Amino acid sequence: MQLTMLLALSYDVGPANNARTSVARTVSRAISPVAVESWFDGGMRLNGADTLTELKEDLAELMNSKNCGPIMIRLSWHDAGVYSTGKLTGGCPNAAMRFADGGEGAFGANAGLPDVAVGLLAPIAEKYAGKISNADLWALAANVGIEEMGGPSIPTRFGRTDAASSAESVESEQGRLPDGDKGLDHLREIFYPKGFDDKAIVALSGAHTVGSCHADRSGFDGKWTEDELRFDNSYFIEMLKKEYVLGEASPGNPQYEHAKSGTIMLISDLALLEDDAYKTHVERYAADEAAYFADFTAAWVQLQENGVAGLRDRL
Repeated sequence: MQLTMLLALSYDVGPANNARTSVARTVSRAISPVAVESWFDGGMRLNGADTLTELKEDLAELMNSKNCGPIMIRLSWHDAGVYSTGKLTGGCPNAAMRFADGGEGAFGANAGLPDVAVGLLAPIAEKYAGKISNADLWALAANVGIEEMGGPSIPTRFGRTDAASSAESVESEQGRLPDGDKGLDHLREIFYPKGFDDKAIVALSGAHTVGSCHADRSGFDGKWTEDELRFDNSYFIEMLKKEYVLGEASPGNPQYEHAKSGTIMLISDLALLEDDAYKTHVERYAADEAAYFADFTAAWVQLQENGVAGLRDRL
């Protein structure tokens, strides 16, 4: 069954989960555009800094009101993750999933993304039409979601071009996106042609610290960690501490389960413990969240920018 490392990341609609966010937004609105332009995004002066500030605020409000950070991570990952330089070549983040008549919008691996994730972003995409491409918006939404859930602040560069039709999709998800029911050799076969080493594979896998699997999308059931809306290093901690038993999701697909907490791990998750080249990073990230955040940020930015050139820091 085709599914990806981040395939099943989803969300549960619920109340805002970060009370501090509203205070920060109130403060930011009280600051003049000149002041914002001088310090926003680490002091970098941006064209349209006030627009970018407002856009990020709108995205943060969406993440906290709908608890949809995890599915935005999945949207960005599946948009960019088709890139490859191996047996299959090409692919880039171009928001081709917007088109449901075929191509990436019809991939089984992308179930739930064209309707749920793109649908949630539709009002914001319409509000900022002509100011940001859909592909850039998807990348930015994921990065805002990560930060709103407690994760690292990830820089976003701009300039991705949107596909004009489904014809600009890659030919298939097969060989481009990893299967959750396969092991280490498969992970390397998928990720090495994208320019990632074993450390980066482990770091990217750590995004499973948020979200959950849904049988109607991935064929698996359950969340990886006990707090699926908190972006931290719990994925690695729980992987090392818990004992999982091989079971089955409701469609009959194999998955590892922890009975007491109800959390799961996929075959591709626990495969990270089978080789010291991977396990050493699992152990390091479990012990040092800051190290995990640093390595995840580097790998994630590379993933989001693979296959595109000429990106800019300014919106």
